[in-house]
Amino acid sequence: MTKIDYQGWELEHFDNSKNFRNYQNDLIKNYIRGYTAEIGPGNGENLQFYIDRVEKVDLFEPSKILFENLQSKYPDNQYVSLKNKEFSLTVNTYDTILYLDVLEHIKNDLEEIDKAFNSLKSGGNLIINVPAFQHLYSKFDEDVNHFRRYDKKSFTDLIQNLDHSSYQMKYYDSVGYLLSLISKIFLNDYKKNFHQKIKVWDSLIPLSKLLDKLCFNFFGKSLIVIINKK
Repeated sequence: MTKIDYQGWELEHFDNSKNFRNYQNDLIKNYIRGYTAEIGPGNGENLQFYIDRVEKVDLFEPSKILFENLQSKYPDNQYVSLKNKEFSLTVNTYDTILYLDVLEHIKNDLEEIDKAFNSLKSGGNLIINVPAFQHLYSKFDEDVNHFRRYDKKSFTDLIQNLDHSSYQMKYYDSVGYLLSLISKIFLNDYKKNFHQKIKVWDSLIPLSKLLDKLCFNFFGKSLIVIINKK
């Protein structure tokens, strides 16, 4: 199964996680600029955080249902181009390419990263957010079509052949990591009161930010990767 089959039932629960989205944006905002592509934007919730920082943005959303949501949300925006298809190679085109909780849905992640990297202009940034640590892989991951989770080593292996690049990686959301671990070990039905669980998790993001600093980002529920094309 690929991203094109993805219906995104869980997005309605995560779209209102403002504390998490603000935290994520703080980590990536200084690397977003120019002509931008976001791959798999879902309902387009991330766009509000960076649209004022870019010249133009292409949103590639292969899911028909999610694409229709984007059409209703951004009907006639001259700065936003909606594309109901998977991302394809366009050499030296973009200043920024974003995969925010999307790469884990794509079976051939190596091919996808290579395609995105070669679509960057010189000096451009490939920004990727993925769920961290395979030992946290759960029924939830399976149900939302995640092929895998990542750690720094597995991701370093994935991008080791990208020529003329530099990168940085950081785990974040340590409280989210602990909640995910508890859920996997002790909860048989993760969907029970799912919306309330997401609200509680999001309310604890300020604590997560503090713990991340105290632990020097040693672990977290998510991994952010920023790759610069020299």
